[in-house]
Amino acid sequence: MKKKISLALCLVLGCTFLSACSDNSDPFVQKEYTADVSQIEEINIDVRDRQIEVSPSKDDQIHISYYENSKETYTITVSDENGLTMTSVSNKNWTDYIGGNSAAEYRKISLQIPDARLVTLTLSTTNEDISLSSLAVTGRINLSSNGGNIGFGSLAVGNALYLTAKNGDISGTIIGSPDDFAIQSEIKKGESNLPGDHDRGEKTLNVSSNNGDVHIAFANE
Repeated sequence: MKKKISLALCLVLGCTFLSACSDNSDPFVQKEYTADVSQIEEINIDVRDRQIEVSPSKDDQIHISYYENSKETYTITVSDENGLTMTSVSNKNWTDYIGGNSAAEYRKISLQIPDARLVTLTLSTTNEDISLSSLAVTGRINLSSNGGNIGFGSLAVGNALYLTAKNGDISGTIIGSPDDFAIQSEIKKGESNLPGDHDRGEKTLNVSSNNGDVHIAFANE
């Protein structure tokens, strides 16, 4: 009888402990970062478990909106070569993972950029989607998601577009025709509407998909 009481007491205490650990008493706070596009040529966002949404800026400024608390933060730096880099930083203990992920609204990064002013845009995340409105860069765009979809409006690139998705779909429209690009694609466990590999164009289109479908359209301006 005493053993049963002790076991029950341990279960109650254990449940109480886990509930306390899963209780998120550290609220998220919205943050804003702004930079003058004349001082930035490249943007690199490399995060984990975050949705990334890109839209046009209404001024000549770069705007990044995000949420953080003491457990989930970001580091934003600007290099001497005018490259802006944003990375996620986790200060979680194992008990912080009890109870699942934070609310979706806190796991979203909103990036606003002026059209056709950046040389390079690189976005990488896991377990979430990357979405872009119609926009242009003068050089290269790199998009990568492991566990999420990649979707975009009409993209115009100066020389290259790299798209990589695992366990997610890739869809969108590219300004130009297939003959403008040297196309390289590797599709595993999915369907693709891309033409076969060829090296006709001066620009590069490199698409890699594992366990997802690819649907890309081409359109003239």
